[in-house]
Amino acid sequence: MSIPYYHVDVFTTEIFAGNPAGVCICSAFPAAETMQRIAAENRHSETAFVVQRPDRHFDLRWFTPKVEDDLCGHATLAAGFVLDRRAYPDWPLVFHTRSGALTVDRDGDGFAMDFPARPPQTCEPSSELLAALGLSHGTMMRSLRDYMVVVDSVDAVRRVSPDLARLERLESGIGGVIVTAAGTDGADYVCRFFPPAVGIAEDPATGSIQCTLAPYWAGVLGKETLSVRQLSTRGGAMRCQVKGDRVVISGAARLYLQGSIEL
Repeated sequence: MSIPYYHVDVFTTEIFAGNPAGVCICSAFPAAETMQRIAAENRHSETAFVVQRPDRHFDLRWFTPKVEDDLCGHATLAAGFVLDRRAYPDWPLVFHTRSGALTVDRDGDGFAMDFPARPPQTCEPSSELLAALGLSHGTMMRSLRDYMVVVDSVDAVRRVSPDLARLERLESGIGGVIVTAAGTDGADYVCRFFPPAVGIAEDPATGSIQCTLAPYWAGVLGKETLSVRQLSTRGGAMRCQVKGDRVVISGAARLYLQGSIEL
């Protein structure tokens, strides 16, 4: 079996930045075990598998190096980017996923994704989780999948240095931990994301967490459209617009590699 394969850097205008994603264009999904092994071999945060349906929509599945994911932003944008390069004619694209129907449309030099909002809720603070992040304090909340910790400055987000083994033990059954603060220098807010329990030490630039962050910061800042910067080593930038129970997440991408996977 030969599977067309693309390596795309997402939420960036430059290669070697943003979040790398693998995209596999399939005539039918391989066995789940095979997709998981491909994702582990790729070692990206996520590998997307795309299958066109008879209705000209697409089925889409995402795999981290360890598990099948329920929602991924950067690999979805990467899939849209690849289909654009393959001259797919019908836009916006509709992807059917474990999180429902998601759309991707062209947006200037980039792409815009329509995702479900996952606003955070207050929760009991955990001193153990804060300690695993190397933090002495922070406001803790929880979304459908992730914990979120709000700290008081951009520098505090930059300085976070988690004990990943300890964090992985605490994260059993959750997606990961978001650390965020109000932004500066043109960013409305900044963030980092640590999901070691699913095989990712730190995700470089994350779309799915904006489903939680954008509704929160829209409420705090009193604005619907927000500029975001992710403060990982590779960095990432995106724009979010809150529309009721949906969040539109926009960003750019660059192709690094294309070829085929031979099974």
